[in-house]
Amino acid sequence: MYHRPTPVSRRAVTKAAAAAGLAALFGAGAATGSARAATRLGPRTLDVSVPSAALGRSAPVRLILPSGFGTRPGRTYPVLYLLHGAHDDYTSWTRETGIEAFTEGRDLIVAMPDGGPTGIPTAWRDGPDYETFQLTEVHALLRRDYRASGTRAVAGVSTGGYGAMAHAARHPGVFAAAASYSGILDTTAPGVPLIVDAIVARENLSPRALWGNPVLNLLTWRDFNPRARAAGLRGTALYVSSGSGLAGGSGDLLPEALESALWPSAHLFTAALARLGIPVTTHLYSGGGHDWPFWKREFTASWPMLARALGLPE
Repeated sequence: MYHRPTPVSRRAVTKAAAAAGLAALFGAGAATGSARAATRLGPRTLDVSVPSAALGRSAPVRLILPSGFGTRPGRTYPVLYLLHGAHDDYTSWTRETGIEAFTEGRDLIVAMPDGGPTGIPTAWRDGPDYETFQLTEVHALLRRDYRASGTRAVAGVSTGGYGAMAHAARHPGVFAAAASYSGILDTTAPGVPLIVDAIVARENLSPRALWGNPVLNLLTWRDFNPRARAAGLRGTALYVSSGSGLAGGSGDLLPEALESALWPSAHLFTAALARLGIPVTTHLYSGGGHDWPFWKREFTASWPMLARALGLPE
């Protein structure tokens, strides 16, 4: 291995064995430099550390690979990106849902990339560029090492729902489908800039580091606003769900209050799509809360649309 007569260290042997194990399980593509930074979590699930110029650091993405990934080395697979919400991380979808069991036997890759502590996967005015990380750097890794095809769909919860629609709107044609569950879909709607600022401030970050001042830097706020960029969604299959938050929910006032505060944002976004003649499947329901019991239900409801866009059986 080292082409020199010195003994091989135990650490080197362990590292090589881990890489070989990944290669045996996931196919030859896993025996690359990026896979050596992978941590196997289960038969199909692994965490990969991605060196990112856009973020100025390495950042994680959790992957769920198809069941037959290692036995069909010539096969490529579509990718479903699942984005996390604020004050959470890339582990949330496997922690809060049964996504691993749900995708068993389905020929797709599920990618759950880091979106930062706010879960707002955007190009920050004074900070990291999560948009480039998720759309370009993670995608390059998947194409190079995990046989991802060019077919992609994206879905997200809360600020991840923002990310799903913003990514698809700002990059027309990149995603075949986009789904938002309780997402922030109009960043300039009444009261929404205050919510965004509060999300950022809760992580001890300067709100102005995101897109600047919502008044003085209005053009920047509009540029990253899914509603303002809605024309870019033409031709993309869309699903939008949000609750009124006024009744029901989990019994916790905060999730209901936040869901209620985002209710106008969803309506303004879908109204913009209607004016443009862009089809969208909506489920704008009474009650509900800004939490996982509702998002799991909405993901299941949106799955047939996502599956069709990915070329998979429903």
